[in-house]
Amino acid sequence: MHRFFIDREQIRRDTVMIEGEDAEHIHRVLRLRRGDTIELCDGQGNDYEAVIKSVGKSGVEVRIEKSFPSQGEPGLKVVLYQAIPKSAKMDLIIQKCVELGVHRIVPVVTARTIVKLTSMDDEIKKVSRWQRIAREAAKQSRRGIIPEVSLPVPFSRAIHQSPEMLRIFPWENERKAGLKNLFESSSSWEDGIAIMVGPEGGWEEQEVEAAREMGWNTVSLGPRILRTETVGVAILSAIMFYTGEMQWTTE
Repeated sequence: MHRFFIDREQIRRDTVMIEGEDAEHIHRVLRLRRGDTIELCDGQGNDYEAVIKSVGKSGVEVRIEKSFPSQGEPGLKVVLYQAIPKSAKMDLIIQKCVELGVHRIVPVVTARTIVKLTSMDDEIKKVSRWQRIAREAAKQSRRGIIPEVSLPVPFSRAIHQSPEMLRIFPWENERKAGLKNLFESSSSWEDGIAIMVGPEGGWEEQEVEAAREMGWNTVSLGPRILRTETVGVAILSAIMFYTGEMQWTTE
């Protein structure tokens, strides 16, 4: 069943008018007609089964038949603090982490961040693009929300955020602590988990020490060095599996 996000304010009793790109997609690409069934999500964890009443120039009018809680939302909130990488790597990170269940993504500017955003206009344009990618990934993966991509923040500010969560700081020079040890020794992860992923050039020693002083837990991801675009995906997968949010079944 084709799925679309709507604003909750669009619901008038049991009727919704879909406009813009989604209406065009329904009409021109999918070629859906009156009587066809689609699925809607209000971005607040609620799904709706709806039947198309009409397709016209002003939009697509649908009638809600039933509502139910979204099944695609994990119970655990995970916030990804991602040092901004070069080229299209951030696009890939956002897409895959949204598919895996991330709740929010915060781009971070570190000492070794290569990408330079020189003005607020640059930041807004970048974030608008990233938010569109998050929206498409949320729609494809049947999420109940569209994860927010925040405006970039400097590292010095990022390490002060999410104090109530279990905060994970992957670092290639950590030799003792691993993810499994951290999960088993901590009770705070049920309040959410924050992940701080470094840039292509790695962390500077001063950044590591500053993060530790603010309560971030440095962890090793094993003997192999992962690229920045791999780290968030790897940790998020491990978190979802460990907490039971990701399960595989066999026939």
